[in-house]
Amino acid sequence: MSVNLRTVYAFAREMYPKKVNENINYGTAGFRGEAKKLEYVMYRMGLLATLRSRIKNGQVIGVMITASHNPEPDNGVKLVDPMGEMLEPKWEKIATELVNVSDNELESKVASIIKELNIDIGTHCNVYVGMDNRYHSPILLKAVADGVIALKGNVKEFGIITTPMMHYFVVCANTKGSYGIPTEEGYYKKIIGAFESIRGNQLENGNYKNRLMFDGANGVGARKMIQFLKRMNGSLNCEIFNKGEGKINENCGADFVKVQQKVPNGMPEGIEANVRCVSVDGDADRVVYFFTDSNGKFQLLDGDRIATLVANYLMSLVKKCGLKLKMGLVQTAYANGASTDYIVNELKVPVSCVSTGVKHLHHKALEYDIGIYFEANGHGTVVFSDEAKEMIKSISELSQNPEQKNAANNFIDVINLINETVGDAISDMLLVETILHSKGWDVREWFDTYTDLPNKLLKIKVQDRNVIVTADAERICVKPEGLQDEIDKITSNYKRGRSFVRPSGTEDVVRVYAEAATKSDVDQLAYEVSQVVYKMAGGTGAEPTPPETIYNSHI
Repeated sequence: MSVNLRTVYAFAREMYPKKVNENINYGTAGFRGEAKKLEYVMYRMGLLATLRSRIKNGQVIGVMITASHNPEPDNGVKLVDPMGEMLEPKWEKIATELVNVSDNELESKVASIIKELNIDIGTHCNVYVGMDNRYHSPILLKAVADGVIALKGNVKEFGIITTPMMHYFVVCANTKGSYGIPTEEGYYKKIIGAFESIRGNQLENGNYKNRLMFDGANGVGARKMIQFLKRMNGSLNCEIFNKGEGKINENCGADFVKVQQKVPNGMPEGIEANVRCVSVDGDADRVVYFFTDSNGKFQLLDGDRIATLVANYLMSLVKKCGLKLKMGLVQTAYANGASTDYIVNELKVPVSCVSTGVKHLHHKALEYDIGIYFEANGHGTVVFSDEAKEMIKSISELSQNPEQKNAANNFIDVINLINETVGDAISDMLLVETILHSKGWDVREWFDTYTDLPNKLLKIKVQDRNVIVTADAERICVKPEGLQDEIDKITSNYKRGRSFVRPSGTEDVVRVYAEAATKSDVDQLAYEVSQVVYKMAGGTGAEPTPPETIYNSHI
């Protein structure tokens, strides 16, 4: 098969010209920004996905069009590597270079990538493309598909799907079906089958009641949850709201609930105290729980809470199976200090801290037989080594101990319930429901396992976020010189005080995180650290606001 690289330029010139001058970078979330500026980016990512598939001997590469928890006018694109992982760092750099060259340089840039990496441009290749339900996603999907076609690649369009579904499809295709069937029906069948196998006919147990309120963030998660419920045999009593009547993520969804610490808009009236409520984000890869207690107070159960619940449950399965497996939990600096203390001192599970971004957590989790990772924002999953799976399977097939055998069978169902390829809001939610059901817990019992330290997250606008340089998984600021010393001095004045700063990955702001023993202390700590950051990092605009009017902002 011959490929005429002149086609690359022709498509760009006629259909997807680059109309913006500013450079953009492929970050943790790929490329993301205003949708109206992204058509040329999408076209070029179609080109890149085709080259990536060819260098991977024709394995499927995924392209997901989504802006996740961003507002509805935004969109974005990220590539999925053959085993469901994020694009490797070397290719992130190539993606950035490819997007930032001019239209006139595009053909020669593609040619240089082919030459430098010794890509056989005539070989077979496969690209899967999916999108969330933003109104501009179809136009952007066509641009990706045209990029694949320009290099004579094979493209399969899945239409509107969640980000975790795309990761799942890619892994299924590249493992020849051993992980599952790479179709939407295959995805539902695997997860629902595992969930209902564990739950059985007893839908309620102890204090666990079969009732759940589901905030779909007006995104694709709401659509897919409707499809889940249609295929379930009444095994989950779930009421969905924010199904698409409003704008994606506007005053609703996982990010809103986590950051604003309040009930999302669209919540039905009259929900009684202690009813489990769950929010996902726009592309359904984040999930947080919440409830209103008997005093009318909002209570949040975020990714840290999910991680501790899952770790506790999986530890019990390991013990029942009589296995010796290396289990570890991976967090970021944003994890609440109380959760880390609970995991280390109560659960006796080792904790690793890595830089913000799922790719960092996922990579570290792979070092364990059972690696659990969740960001505080609710993005996470569990990964199992092949050796661990074989050991569990062996007990299931060979053990003569009925209790041990039953635990192993249960463990296999749990593994099938979990989408190991990436954080999956719906899969994670069904895992939480499974664990609470098995324990006979209501949401209050889960919440009472430990008490979160009060915390605050702020952002400071700066002229250049790159003046902030961090180390030790972003917990230490090494530049500007002297800033970390000032932060240390301030935090030493507060009981259980902790604070760190890090540059945003997408905009010229510095994130300031703080936690302390009391709410008033954390308000003051966050304010004082923000003041120092503003002065030493070149803050712009209004200075940090005193504690009386401090408000949370986005991670």
